Amino acid sequence: MTAQTDVIVVGAGLAGLVATYELTRAGRRVLVLEQENADNLGGQAHWSLGGIFLVNSPEQRRLGVRDSAELALRDWTGSAAFGDSASDRWPRRWAEAYVSFAAGEKREYLRGLGMRFMPFVGWAERGDGTAGGHGNSVPRFHFGWGTGPEIVRVFAERVRRAEREGLVRFEYRRRVDELLLDRGAVHGVRGSVLEPSAEPRGVASSRRVVGEFEHHAQAVVVASGGIGGDQELVRRNWPRRLGRAPEHMLTGVPAHVDGRMLEIGERAGANVINRDRMWHYTEGVSNWDPVWPDHGIRILPGPSALWLDARGNRLPPPYFPGFDTMGTLRHLLATGHDHSWFLLDRSILEKEFALSGSEQNPDLTDKSPRKLLSRVRGGAPGPVDAFRRRGVDFLVRDNLRDLVTAMNELTGQRLLDHQRVRREVLARDAGVGGMSGKDMQLTAIRAARGFVSDRLIRVTPPHRLLDPRHGPLVAVRLRVLTRKTLGGMETNLDSQVLRPDGEVLDGLYAAGEVAGFGGGGVHGHNALEGTFLGGCVFSGRNAGRALARDLG
Repeated sequence: MTAQTDVIVVGAGLAGLVATYELTRAGRRVLVLEQENADNLGGQAHWSLGGIFLVNSPEQRRLGVRDSAELALRDWTGSAAFGDSASDRWPRRWAEAYVSFAAGEKREYLRGLGMRFMPFVGWAERGDGTAGGHGNSVPRFHFGWGTGPEIVRVFAERVRRAEREGLVRFEYRRRVDELLLDRGAVHGVRGSVLEPSAEPRGVASSRRVVGEFEHHAQAVVVASGGIGGDQELVRRNWPRRLGRAPEHMLTGVPAHVDGRMLEIGERAGANVINRDRMWHYTEGVSNWDPVWPDHGIRILPGPSALWLDARGNRLPPPYFPGFDTMGTLRHLLATGHDHSWFLLDRSILEKEFALSGSEQNPDLTDKSPRKLLSRVRGGAPGPVDAFRRRGVDFLVRDNLRDLVTAMNELTGQRLLDHQRVRREVLARDAGVGGMSGKDMQLTAIRAARGFVSDRLIRVTPPHRLLDPRHGPLVAVRLRVLTRKTLGGMETNLDSQVLRPDGEVLDGLYAAGEVAGFGGGGVHGHNALEGTFLGGCVFSGRNAGRALARDLG
């Protein structure tokens, strides 16, 4: 392979595909190594909702949203809370570059590959309620028509075309165990051949070794993903600022998202930074039809459900559904329990509940206008209704007393008192009738309905939870759902991996989640929601273009 390969790409997820695409555009020869089988092409991006962070887009302007690169960067840095330490030097520069990309050529770059966006724009996370703090000031979550599989497709098709032309070679079931160095520069990889696997996409596969391999090239791009599939690794790196690590979690990514390449890169001389920066969701529910171990799905809630902790206390402002993930997580863990509850009714369930992931949004994934119309008709979307009927975490009852009894039965603990929960519900319902601004959640609901996309398809008019016209009542048990690694290999803006002394580790590049989506932590301590997929595109693009330019 030495004479035939210019670059080895480790990982066939989105970032790896983007880097490979850019390399083959320049005529470079690429070997792609992937530890799973060919059905897993695209990695975690395949399972995503496919949302793309764009700034001042035509879609925003048509909806009357006024946005700018300056506002987006202020939101990003307010969420990231970068410090003055060396570990934030390159992440800060990556943030500035990425926001500029999102406000500039990103949309046309993707459209030029064939990707299209829905006319409505989502408000991924409204934030902590402060002007300079965490959250999106305006809606920026652009829904790709075709969700995660589509953004994978537009790159995978071009990479496969390059494969037919002899520029790309895929080797599946290849697990990299070592980066090879010569005089301080990375020049190849060594690893294990895993036995063939016919498991469907995402299903945990065998790790039985049946052989070895070694390949050499001018450079190696690591695009192997983060640590979210290994709960013990997540706990080991758990940030102290969030308090204790949960004892019980759900897993939001397949088991092959194992973080192995971080340690392997470090052994070769890479500087791995910001290990304790991570992004996990608080609205996880068990998948009634699991693909991987402990498979959880995230609820994408509108703002109307009443959020209660494990003992039935209403969460304080600004910890409303869809506002501040990390703040809510920190608050809930401080209660000493690993679960919380959404309390809502049929009307809220039908209009405000969506589920994250391509498989849970078949209308968008299948590019079906007919299915899409179901979102504006009566009734819950099909996937949500399936969870209501079959999900272990969903409870439906005609009255509050029976609902609270069922909630206690589900956890096996008598943590909830009916009278306490009833007081919280009545206090909330009392503010519905007038224009009182005392209840900040009701104020937020009214504000959300001022945005046309939310009013039409996302947010139900304020009403009393105990109004029988909107019943029956619904409770949903929520748990922490592992998802994104925000730290990783430190890289410069060309995605070159750096050593601990700040110098370039020649021959090694990193893109996507293994590089903290760029720089070793482009999101800082607290991600601006809705920006992850674009980080894979941007960092993979930078790696591919830099290598295409600089290789001999």
